[in-house]
Amino acid sequence: MESEGGKIMRTGGLARYFKKESLDRYLLKDAQLEKTMNAKDLVMLGVGAVIGTGIFILPGTVAALYSGPAIVISFILATIVCTFAAMCYAEFSSALPIAGSAYSYGNIVFGEVIGWVLGWALILEYMLAVASVSTGWSAYFLSFIKGFGISVPKALTGPFDPAHGTYINIFAIIIVLLIGLIISRGAKTSIMVNNIIVVVKIAIIFLFLAVGLFYVKPTNWVPFMPFGVKGIMTGASLVFFAYLGFDVVSASAAEVKNAKKNMPIGIIGTLLICTILYILVAAVLTGMTSYTKLNVSDPVSFALHLVNQNWVAGIISIGALAGMFTMMVSMIFSSSRLIYSIGRDGLLPKALGKIEMKHHTPRVSLIAVTIIIAILGGLVSLDRLTQLVNIGTLIAFTFISIGIIPLRRRKDIDNAGGFKVPLYPVLPIVSAALCIFMLAQLPLDTWIVSSIWFLIGLAIYFLYGAKHSLLNNQSKKD
Repeated sequence: MESEGGKIMRTGGLARYFKKESLDRYLLKDAQLEKTMNAKDLVMLGVGAVIGTGIFILPGTVAALYSGPAIVISFILATIVCTFAAMCYAEFSSALPIAGSAYSYGNIVFGEVIGWVLGWALILEYMLAVASVSTGWSAYFLSFIKGFGISVPKALTGPFDPAHGTYINIFAIIIVLLIGLIISRGAKTSIMVNNIIVVVKIAIIFLFLAVGLFYVKPTNWVPFMPFGVKGIMTGASLVFFAYLGFDVVSASAAEVKNAKKNMPIGIIGTLLICTILYILVAAVLTGMTSYTKLNVSDPVSFALHLVNQNWVAGIISIGALAGMFTMMVSMIFSSSRLIYSIGRDGLLPKALGKIEMKHHTPRVSLIAVTIIIAILGGLVSLDRLTQLVNIGTLIAFTFISIGIIPLRRRKDIDNAGGFKVPLYPVLPIVSAALCIFMLAQLPLDTWIVSSIWFLIGLAIYFLYGAKHSLLNNQSKKD
């Protein structure tokens, strides 16, 4: 009897674009990827993606402008919203241990065209995020080496903008190419490097907490809610975006040992650890100095300078570099798996869907991703485009949340013993509603630019993807 995932819609018209993929075919294809990761590796990958320079900046600026010391409550509320989506991702990755994250999940439960839209949204999220962080890393690195008396010609320090004297951001390109090289050595090597640097980053965060704790004055936490409940809610909507990145864990599901057990631990564990770190940093920071003084570009370093702990402030810059490095490792790793998944299905050139067997990596897709991100980071001004990362993420969150309902109805998918979202179907619906609410808060210009992106994506799908789709071509043979 034919499984639901393999049924062929013969009604013609639009129906052909909503054919659902077979889980068995994905499992067979992804078997070429080596299963090397455990729960600890996944948590490290997730923490590497989520905790970047934001932990040294966001708690201070949001506290100063919106939440005051009650920023800790803002983080808790944001965590609750993210936890709903995280649990939906955990169930999907437990039931469908395949590469591609929301793209592949969408193909299986909604149909190919929806899967493509989700994949296109994730391309926007991953590649723009890494490109923008690479420019931030370059700026921090230039500042760091300047302290040693090393200067770099201005022409090599920014995007192509001859009017302002910059032609290429050379260090943004170098760091992306270096990370691409590390990842090309295989999952074991890239995860090992990521794990080491995540440990360094967390150690630096704990150093700040240990030193800062001695300078906390409870009087700085009064008044606790200077901007009232509205300020806490506004703060929650802003710090929500500090958690984005945990979804990259699900992109590596095909390379995980015992995915049913380890994927939920990796996703939910990431969120739990990041929440604790954000809350601790926010509490210590607002206890060290009045929240009114924290609206600066580097609030953690600023607070340390106020208490004459300049040596720790210097180390924080290393933590910032480490934070951005691991974020780029996680995102480039996940991007290569996403592009591999789309190539695997024929919606992009099939060469992108090939696995290089020596290191068990999607080499062609990794090269393509690395080159594109390096060009974006090195030559393009991304200032107004980085907000598009949020829209891509939230669209994926929305579909994954509501997708739990058709996933549960699939008789050909066995998630016995795997993670399941509690309070079904209420929690997935609430999660989708919260994501839609967050989408509604994004500015109009973000929607306009993203609409252009999605129109380009649909044009590529209908002009190329649908014609080369393995699923569509298989149905013609049948």
